[in-house]
Amino acid sequence: MAIQLTSNAFIEGAMIPQRYTCDGENISPPLLWTGVPPGTRSLALICDDPDAPVGIWDHWVLYNIPANATGLPQSIPEKTILDTGAVHGSNSWGRIGYGGPCPPGGTHRYFFKLFALDTLLDLKSGATTSQLLEAMEGHVLAQGQLMGKYRR
Repeated sequence: MAIQLTSNAFIEGAMIPQRYTCDGENISPPLLWTGVPPGTRSLALICDDPDAPVGIWDHWVLYNIPANATGLPQSIPEKTILDTGAVHGSNSWGRIGYGGPCPPGGTHRYFFKLFALDTLLDLKSGATTSQLLEAMEGHVLAQGQLMGKYRR
């Protein structure tokens, strides 16, 4: 099954507006989704840049998003645990929360990936993407992605 992941800030393959980058307000963009399958107990989100010179750069890691959520508003606070119970992992800067696109030069792609899971994850806040992916193994019911670009 596929989850349809969209944003009212940018469309698939389009440029991400500056306000959601390090050159702007550096706030998370709004995200919306449909197609979460029955049996989903939680959702997990990873935003990464595979075009970074050092390899994949993680911009946002968020897990244990409630299964009944249908999106995230813009400007999610940089709290370890959100009011909804969702938990922030660590991005590649070693911080929790969203870190917007900030390429050293050229055009980079940013993939927002949403996973529907059949479990709540037993991960403390600050988990890395690799720790999240390991914990999700065997629990992914569906996934979807949205790709945006940014150029400096």
